[in-house]
Amino acid sequence: MTILPTLKCITVAAAILASTSVLAFAKDITISVWSGGTGPNDVYRLDNIEIAAQQLQREAALKGEDLKIRVEKTPYADWDSFKQALTLAAEAKKAPNIVVSGHEDIAPWAQAGLIVPIEDYVDLDSWPLNDIYDNLITIASYNGAVYGIPQDAESRPMFFWKPYMKAIGYSDADLDALPKKVQDGAYTMANLLEDAKKMQDKGLVQAGYGFYPRFSNGPDYWQFYTSFGGVMEENGKLVFDKAAMTRTYQFFADAVKTGVTKKNHIGMPGDQWWKEVATGKAGIWDAGTWHYARLVNQEGLKDFFNNVVFTLIPAGEGGKANTLTHPLVYLLTSGHDKDETEIAAQLIKIASEPRTNALHAVKSAHLGISKSESGVDFYSADRWTREATQRLLPFANAMPNNSDFGGYWNIMWKGLEASWTGSKTVDASINDVESELKSTLGDKIVIR
Repeated sequence: MTILPTLKCITVAAAILASTSVLAFAKDITISVWSGGTGPNDVYRLDNIEIAAQQLQREAALKGEDLKIRVEKTPYADWDSFKQALTLAAEAKKAPNIVVSGHEDIAPWAQAGLIVPIEDYVDLDSWPLNDIYDNLITIASYNGAVYGIPQDAESRPMFFWKPYMKAIGYSDADLDALPKKVQDGAYTMANLLEDAKKMQDKGLVQAGYGFYPRFSNGPDYWQFYTSFGGVMEENGKLVFDKAAMTRTYQFFADAVKTGVTKKNHIGMPGDQWWKEVATGKAGIWDAGTWHYARLVNQEGLKDFFNNVVFTLIPAGEGGKANTLTHPLVYLLTSGHDKDETEIAAQLIKIASEPRTNALHAVKSAHLGISKSESGVDFYSADRWTREATQRLLPFANAMPNNSDFGGYWNIMWKGLEASWTGSKTVDASINDVESELKSTLGDKIVIR
């Protein structure tokens, strides 16, 4: 799957072979793992490393080796606390052995020397790593090296409240056909705003609740840019497509102007948003595949499939239907004893086996990382993971692993927020974004 030079394969194989001799005298080893964005449905991000440690200990025992691995697990529910804690720990040279974070952190952390390439410690051409989807391995790479192993995959679909869609004229057959219509471009962003308005006009939802998008900044908004024909990166350079971004900003400005989305929607309390989409107060919304777990387990939406239909993000003018995948990845931090890092790498490899990773996928409503995982009965028997994998993953794109993308993202969001709230016109926002990108990124971004 991944093409490594022959010499590098030999080097990696030698390192792994050497690590087996480490086990002969490594009596007690502590491996620490921290994970961002981890709530009650995501415990296997950490627990799977512990399961892998138990497996590795048993294998060592059968080889006559005395190995005890203690896994210290630290979950962080929110990303800001996680990244702040990790920064402080790294500065104090107390970073955990393993971190679970978004793939977009690879580029800046690699440049800062915080993480090391995992390809130096595992053979990517051996099972189970050689069965991981190629595009996920690409997403976990930077500057020609594989730095991480995907911990999960996901997509960010559009959700429609079925009873309201029926009330504005859709039949059950129409709703069954909707995902394919979206995929083919026959149902567009313009249709979405029309249907949101119809729901409000019929009194099915309150004004401002027809289209209820994400309430805060996040990767989701880049798939709207793609939907309207935008490209994030090309030939290693960031791209700002003014026409596509204008159409993206205009879409949200139009949603506010027609009254289907609230002007002050951004920044609303998260718990309020969750309760409203789970109880049918909103008509159409975009969210992540993992939201299924919270909707069903924490928010009480037990009869999900009779109430909700999900699709790709519809195409807008100049673009195509798509979804964004934002895999979290296992990363090895620098500055640790070589023996510890080698064992940490082996734990990540074992945790990536299909049956083990399926525990996380099913519990958290994420998607599998490998082809074989879809064949695991436990995974394929789960309706959500099965349908979401088939319907969404083939059309997924991802944010680029570019160390300057964070700056681009912040500027893009500032412009979107300004045009959304009406503090600036769409054209003024685009002009400001262009000016700021030129002054901050210069020739690191292509403006067209």
